[in-house]
Amino acid sequence: MTKQVATNITWHAGSVTREERHKAIGQKGATIWLTGLSGSGKSTIAVAFEQVLNQRGRIAYCLDGDNVRHGLNKNLGFSAEDRAENIRRIGEVAKLFADAGVITVTSFISPYRADRNLVRKLHDDASLPFIEVYVECPLDEAEKRDPKGLYKKARAGEIKGFTGIDDPYEEPEQADLVIHTAEQSVAESVQTLLDSVEERGLLDPQ
Repeated sequence: MTKQVATNITWHAGSVTREERHKAIGQKGATIWLTGLSGSGKSTIAVAFEQVLNQRGRIAYCLDGDNVRHGLNKNLGFSAEDRAENIRRIGEVAKLFADAGVITVTSFISPYRADRNLVRKLHDDASLPFIEVYVECPLDEAEKRDPKGLYKKARAGEIKGFTGIDDPYEEPEQADLVIHTAEQSVAESVQTLLDSVEERGLLDPQ
């Protein structure tokens, strides 16, 4: 758990309740957290799912791992400590988005269970929906795809601490949903995710 460093601070409560915010935009907020190996299809599914939600009139926003490292987390590397801080920050941002009523779709390798569990706890403590989606793809299949050429560089020793090669990926033990992208097309994967979210009532009008 990250230590509170700042002192002499007091939480300032607003006058607009979460229920009032959600009612104003006609939807409830939630975080859909996609985790899996590089090349598993997380970002592709997240972007397609975001588009489907917006086509249905829902306010959705996709937070992508690489994109966030261009701004908010540009000062973080890929050590275990930096990975943990990367996920903590995104978890806090996703929680704020969800509180505002946005359906937030995140796409992060997030390889460590402890980090993902921390984000879940942030949402649970705030009484906000959190859906962990394991985008499962065998390592050999992810390497065949290698859309960014990262596995090739990792195998050549040009990248150190690469998840799945010389750094571990800890599979979710109790994911809310598992999508097998070696067996499903992008459209089928998005439909599986959409069905799961609808079953949970997260797309019901507020």
